[in-house]
Amino acid sequence: MSIARAWRAVTVLCITALIGAASLEAPLASAATKHEHAAPRLRAGTPGTMLPGTRCPAFPADNVWNTPVTGLAVDANSATWLASMNAETTFLHPDYGPSSNPTKPYGIPWVVVAARTKFTTVKFLYASESDRRPYPLTGTTPIEGGSDRHALMVTATKSAASPACNLFETYDTHYRANGRSTVGSGAIWNLDSNALRPAGFTSADAAGLPILPGLVNYDEVRSGAMNHAIRFTAQCTQRSYLWPARHQAGQSNPDCPPMGARFRLNASFSLPASTCSSFCQTVVTTMKTYGLILADNGSNWFFQGTADRRWTADEVDQLKQIPASQFVGVDESCLMVTPNSGQARQPGTSAYARSCA
Repeated sequence: MSIARAWRAVTVLCITALIGAASLEAPLASAATKHEHAAPRLRAGTPGTMLPGTRCPAFPADNVWNTPVTGLAVDANSATWLASMNAETTFLHPDYGPSSNPTKPYGIPWVVVAARTKFTTVKFLYASESDRRPYPLTGTTPIEGGSDRHALMVTATKSAASPACNLFETYDTHYRANGRSTVGSGAIWNLDSNALRPAGFTSADAAGLPILPGLVNYDEVRSGAMNHAIRFTAQCTQRSYLWPARHQAGQSNPDCPPMGARFRLNASFSLPASTCSSFCQTVVTTMKTYGLILADNGSNWFFQGTADRRWTADEVDQLKQIPASQFVGVDESCLMVTPNSGQARQPGTSAYARSCA
């Protein structure tokens, strides 16, 4: 998935460090209502979409991941960024779906941690930017295939080892018994909070962002509503980052987009129902309303989803019709309330009107 992961490793070494009872089919919760372009007024701390089998949100509803960007201005660097990602000749690529082995679909798996799960101490390759605590990593924890080897774990209930609704994410994950597990980097997120990583810190992702809230997941798509931005990758990123990202792993090329850059599918773009089913249309609508967030180095315009045995080849392949040239980079800086928080000003509020109109 991340063919340019070497860029990340080199950069991180230079700055010193990176940072349950569910199966591979465990998805994010379905939204209760159909997707709407006009966002409701939100109280601070209102829960976002709930994760299935838990009372945990995928961050508060006013988090930047969960905020529509339909009304935001096009970024002044949009055309330059698109050119660096070969947008004119590239179509989007869903980096998830069925594989030749039905028991191991493509995508990033995640798990809801059982209350009795034993936490384990892990050794970090990039320790100074990692959350150095025990993780609910076990011999049965699903780990992403390929070089990144992400593991995403959610605690549904409070235990002696962790509060409820914590998201544990690791990169380059290798479970070994007897306290010998290793990971490249690790980050822990309070799913009830808008708090970001410390400035300059990575996570299990090169941009210092959480992974789970940005994945396309089966149950949301099936419901007809996926109310959050989608994580994607680019081959070339510059040595800077934009809020809400916290970390860069790029090249000395200012024409490339920075980590955290957000892109929106043009409202006028459409695909016919004959070649784009309801599953496909839901993802298209999400890209128009919430857009994509650049989160890692990798193949241009690859966007990620959960590893789920229920995806079909048609549901995934139909999304390969979306041309990257139909996107624009947007300036979401007006959404920021404070630099160290993912809380975003919401459309329909006076604060949004003052800052983003």
